[in-house]
Amino acid sequence: MFVDELSTPCLLVEQSRLERNLTCMQKVADANGVALRPHAKTHKSIAIARRQREHGARGLTVAKVGEAEVFVGARFDDVRLAYPVVGQDKHERLLRLMDRARVSFCVDTVDGARAASSFYAAHDMTVDVLLEVDTGHGRCGVGWNGGRSVRTAQQIAALPGLRLVGILTHAGHAYHGPQKDETPEAALARVAAEERDRMLAFAVRLHEAGLADPETFEISIGSTPTMAAFENAERGGFRITEIRPGNYVYYDAMQVSLGAATLDDCALTVEATVVSQHRDRSGQDRLYLDAGKKVLTADTGALTEGYGIILYNPADMVPHPHARLTGLSEEHGWVTVPGGATFGVGDRVRIVPNHACVTVHTQDRFYLVDDGEVMDEHPVDARGRSV
Repeated sequence: MFVDELSTPCLLVEQSRLERNLTCMQKVADANGVALRPHAKTHKSIAIARRQREHGARGLTVAKVGEAEVFVGARFDDVRLAYPVVGQDKHERLLRLMDRARVSFCVDTVDGARAASSFYAAHDMTVDVLLEVDTGHGRCGVGWNGGRSVRTAQQIAALPGLRLVGILTHAGHAYHGPQKDETPEAALARVAAEERDRMLAFAVRLHEAGLADPETFEISIGSTPTMAAFENAERGGFRITEIRPGNYVYYDAMQVSLGAATLDDCALTVEATVVSQHRDRSGQDRLYLDAGKKVLTADTGALTEGYGIILYNPADMVPHPHARLTGLSEEHGWVTVPGGATFGVGDRVRIVPNHACVTVHTQDRFYLVDDGEVMDEHPVDARGRSV
């Protein structure tokens, strides 16, 4: 089967780019002496996770208990939830996985840790937890440089049923883009250094408080953008021990705009069909695709233009010089083409989505392709596992 025989909209994954991305990130991990624990929320695929493991990945990262259930069920035996787990129902589900896998999760409040402690201690279990640290994103996590954060770690470490094995962060502020007079590449280097140095500094403070041994303490960082500039370092005997990028398997328009990837790195595209065409009063052609918010998502990045990149030559990942995906409704993608379009109703269009993770989450399957030929079809196994 060939791509032009598939019903649209559909997700395509270019096999050669996928393999190159997997190889390159594993080389980054190996060169820096860290474990690669990829975040599976991007692909949500057992088949892709197995490829990551074959390339050398050690363990998986997930966000939700439902994702953990899918991958432990597929015999992945080291799964980390990079997310604060709150709620007895979720701990009960994790407990059922722990006879088949090492399952660890995040805590970032004493209240959340106490609830987890009460549950696991009552089951005569001691589970591994990591303290989530805010290194600049401003989302979850304790502050990296505050005395209160050390006291929080001390309280958590003293709780029965929990074993504080490390610290974890996500430098999500890498997605904010450059500051004034800063290039995208310089912005990534700055945030990558902040993420690394702040985690090492916090680990040293925990060591001084008797909570962290440089030989065994885990220091986990993430974010695909910061991996483009990551270099490990040593401070007080501590080094970063693992990285958790997720988006790198596919990349997307956001990563390209941030300078974390090139368009030729983008393995995931959306194949869509033009279903309508009209010309507005200004003389611009407007075309409407069969892929809207439910496929492409309405996510936009700090530096992206529109809602995805329309390709003129998909084989060589050449962007269309004029066509822009300027709007989305639920089922339609709105394309403007100044000066008139060279394609119309019934023609097919290839798009690099702004955000691969959300795009994948909306679809049941993806097609592995090679130069226009469909090589395989895979389910999005953890689709809908948001609980």
